[in-house]
Amino acid sequence: MKTSASALAALLGVCVLSASPVLAATAYDPFGSSDVEDYYGDDAPSYGYQGTPSRGYAPGYGQGMQAAPQAQVQPIPREIVAFNAPYKPGTIVVSTSERRLYFVMPNGEAIRYGVGVGRPGFTWSGVKTVTAKKEWPSWVPPKAMLARRPDLPRYMAGGIENPLGARAMYIGSTEYRIHGSNEPDTIGQAVSSGCIRMTNEDVTDLYDRVKVGAKVVVLN
Repeated sequence: MKTSASALAALLGVCVLSASPVLAATAYDPFGSSDVEDYYGDDAPSYGYQGTPSRGYAPGYGQGMQAAPQAQVQPIPREIVAFNAPYKPGTIVVSTSERRLYFVMPNGEAIRYGVGVGRPGFTWSGVKTVTAKKEWPSWVPPKAMLARRPDLPRYMAGGIENPLGARAMYIGSTEYRIHGSNEPDTIGQAVSSGCIRMTNEDVTDLYDRVKVGAKVVVLN
């Protein structure tokens, strides 16, 4: 059942669910292939990891409140893939055009997640760092967003109704975040105002791996 927060998703821009990681056959090479306000979508309940770990993969588990079951769509599977790029383990690489996020691991591999990215006019690229991490974060809409949508709340406490979902990682001094959502149909799409959205399960998994100070590389 859609909540009031669900109604924001179509305009603001995040999901739940994931699959067990598997090894992909091909290597990803990001070298071969502006400032805007933050975006937010709906949050989602945190679901526990249901797949079978492989190749030493240690999945994170959803924590926090859960909502009643809702209609599900086919998730983008979380995978361990070969990764040929000069980034240190622990780096986050976001391919905007591919709509995928890579968490770099040792031995030429990365964990690949499906993500939602900025819609046309709200894309950006650059190198930043993770400056903060929060579980079930609160939300304060940016001024530019309130100018477009004066009906939005001025503050929303963290929880299952919050557009930032189960976890948020803050990027540099910007208003951008890598965060969760309860709108699985938006993962893999360009729908946000610049933030990177993930399923609540995937963002919880990534959150448990990423350290404050980690490099974030966003590629168009």
